[in-house]
Amino acid sequence: MIATNQLVASNNACRANLKRTSAVEKVIEVDPQLCPEPCNKLPPPAARIQEARQTHLRLGRSTLWARVDRPVDPARHAPQTDAAAEKRRTLVQRVVVIGQGYVGLPVAVRATEVDYDVVGFELDQRKVDGLNAGRSHVEDITDERLGAAIATGRYRASADPADLAGFDIAVISVPTPMAEGLPDLTYIESASSTLAPHIRAGATVILESTTYPGTTEELSLPLLEAGSGLTGGVDFHLGYSPERIDPGNQRYRLENTPKVVSGMNAESLAHVQGFFDRLVETTVPVSGTREAELTKLLENTFRHVNIALVNELAMFAKDLDINVWEAIDAASTKPFGYMRFTPGPGVGGHCLPIDPSYLSWQIERRLGQTFRFVELANDVNSHMPDYVVRRVQFLLNEAERSVKGSKVLVFGLAYKADTGDARETPSVPICELLTGLGANVSVVDPHVEDRQFPDGVSRAEGTPQQIAEADIVLFLVDHSNFDTAAIVGNARLVLDCRHRLEGPNVEHL
Repeated sequence: MIATNQLVASNNACRANLKRTSAVEKVIEVDPQLCPEPCNKLPPPAARIQEARQTHLRLGRSTLWARVDRPVDPARHAPQTDAAAEKRRTLVQRVVVIGQGYVGLPVAVRATEVDYDVVGFELDQRKVDGLNAGRSHVEDITDERLGAAIATGRYRASADPADLAGFDIAVISVPTPMAEGLPDLTYIESASSTLAPHIRAGATVILESTTYPGTTEELSLPLLEAGSGLTGGVDFHLGYSPERIDPGNQRYRLENTPKVVSGMNAESLAHVQGFFDRLVETTVPVSGTREAELTKLLENTFRHVNIALVNELAMFAKDLDINVWEAIDAASTKPFGYMRFTPGPGVGGHCLPIDPSYLSWQIERRLGQTFRFVELANDVNSHMPDYVVRRVQFLLNEAERSVKGSKVLVFGLAYKADTGDARETPSVPICELLTGLGANVSVVDPHVEDRQFPDGVSRAEGTPQQIAEADIVLFLVDHSNFDTAAIVGNARLVLDCRHRLEGPNVEHL
């Protein structure tokens, strides 16, 4: 038996049709005229798991993998009958949501509200204790809403894997960060392995974590099958539904944001869609898990590239002495063929700085090609903090002040307005660069906890006196509770990176 990666490397031209024979073994049928070596079987689950780890987690840049064409299922898009849907609503009761963060907690609470019994699985015992005491660490879920869920007796948080037993539906909502420029799927691997022994026949597993196309069926599936002894798509159902949580967005929440759903086959799709039909107003089924995985990456790559476009345009416009904001406002009056994006100090959050790189990495690994738009956008957006700091230096020099020893008062540390989420925020590297140049930096942000502040940066309240004492005010995040009149009325000099302030002492990005 030859290893799967050897099979693929030696058999690029082969069109392989994967036939499932059991939970233990997969058989490949190939044209012997095209296959230069004997290649009749794939490794058993243990070997496939090790290969999945190597391919997806400890990857080499030249790694290849085979896309396996599943037999065409004529019923893949067949609508579920009312009777079948009602049966699922009646029988499916117990839900576990792995990960109780910005994505998982809203799903868990919403599932409780529509009468599921829910266990929110979270490894951080501090968060578990807080949740069970009715204290939410996620701004989109208030303490009152969490308390109401607990009061029903249908929600509890747990760090004990034994509490995963007996579930009907499991939702995996764990982080997918980058590690040294490469996708880090260890959280998905760990969640899948932890969940697997508790899968029973008829259960449904849904992955929500943002990742590159292929992860659900080529990384998670082998782990789930090996740990359960069951066959995905036959004994249990597996699907992917990309999260679309926008922290701090009061207009579009989980309930009224359309939910893309997919399954590894028609029956899996029906179960995934049936679950989310109870949680949200609109579900959007797609033909497969890879298409659903690509959907999320497309959404955020689109935003990432367009933000980079206006960021670079803003820098050029400044050098050309052109008001880019006026041009953007004018262009926004066009009722078709234009979508408004605005410059800023960089991109932040868990999605925009990371998701496009997943897609770029996948294209380079699979096709050996560079996704040039993404690489250029990464370059522009990642250098925006440096540009902001250079602007601060220039403005201070014009005022005959040196950045070293200057008092810099920063408004906003979060990555976006009206949230305490500081993941990947450009405000942090801006503050770090300024302190590295010898500036005395303090930050005003009532939404962000002290533990998220960079070293050497103090918290300020943003009082009129503090504003007046600063050599320059740096407006990075447009929280709605910031007193913009007090900033303009008391500051000596302001660099506004959000185009919210106007005055003779205000410079725009």
